[in-house]
Amino acid sequence: MFEKLQADHRRFLEIEQALLDPTVTADVARVTALSRERGRLAKTAVHYDRYLTLGKEIEQAEALLEAEADEEMRDYAEGELAALRDQRETEAETLRNLLYDRESGADHPALIMEIRAGAGGDEAALFARDLYEMYRRYAEVTGWKLEVMDMEATELGGFKEVSLSIKGDGAFRHLQFESGGHRVQRVPQTETQGRIHTSAATVAVLPEPEDVEIEIRNEDLHIDVMRAGGPGGQHQNKTESGVRITHLPSGIVVNCRDERSQHKNKTKALRILRTRLYDQIHEKARSQRDQARRTLIGSGDRSQRIRTYNFPQNRVTDHRIGLTLYNLDQVIQGDLEGLTEALIDHDRREQLGDL
Repeated sequence: MFEKLQADHRRFLEIEQALLDPTVTADVARVTALSRERGRLAKTAVHYDRYLTLGKEIEQAEALLEAEADEEMRDYAEGELAALRDQRETEAETLRNLLYDRESGADHPALIMEIRAGAGGDEAALFARDLYEMYRRYAEVTGWKLEVMDMEATELGGFKEVSLSIKGDGAFRHLQFESGGHRVQRVPQTETQGRIHTSAATVAVLPEPEDVEIEIRNEDLHIDVMRAGGPGGQHQNKTESGVRITHLPSGIVVNCRDERSQHKNKTKALRILRTRLYDQIHEKARSQRDQARRTLIGSGDRSQRIRTYNFPQNRVTDHRIGLTLYNLDQVIQGDLEGLTEALIDHDRREQLGDL
């Protein structure tokens, strides 16, 4: 871990020097790229520098203690030394967390979440709606900004699919492991005989890249306009405000119908497209990382069943880490902290073990 921190620290100092060079600062594009890299390394570099400084101070304190003969002064020096060692351990823990966040991509500023109804018909669509509400409440409590990008509703008020953007400090860190298949066991609203049914929905959590990270050329796009379906009133159904964008090189198709404005729908659709392209580009590296680890809790594979919500038993089980909680009534209302923290802690232990 510290070899990686040393390399990052050296690179940070190199960038600092480069940004003082007039031949470098004359190149706007290079300055932008270096500044972006500097920002990515800055927090870790500051804490690592503090860690090194504390190491030197500890060495000096140890030397003074060894040379001190006065008992009272030795007691004082031992107290100072213990305090310095505690401070260094605190810095080390901070560095471990920062390195984990960066290596796992958990420091991403924003994400796009896609929720789709799976097997189970109307009940699956209602469950997809429940998952959306669960994440919406969680975002609300934590102070994150949530924006609906696209939504296709059913007559019973469920969702065939819904895409949303979530931004905020720690949003991707806490939601990155929600990708996969979610299964629900309960008595559906449409069930008249009280039988428990099983249905499913899938969730995908994709880090949303900044505009400069993914270039999309206009000539690579085929854009269709369509009438927006689903709820929203007569205006949506009578105007061609919906947008479908096909990215010809990758074959990715994105629909956006949520806004009444065609321009706004196009802007949202491009954001979703950019996110999916970013995810596609980074999939190979992520797969290699996951294969090297003992579990795949961050694989994001929609076909992987990750969690079961059993309403009759008020039970939620995350199958990847074998965690079962008996507070489903609270979880479905947005109290996800117990689940997300357990997943982060499990993944962090493995990643830091690898490092």
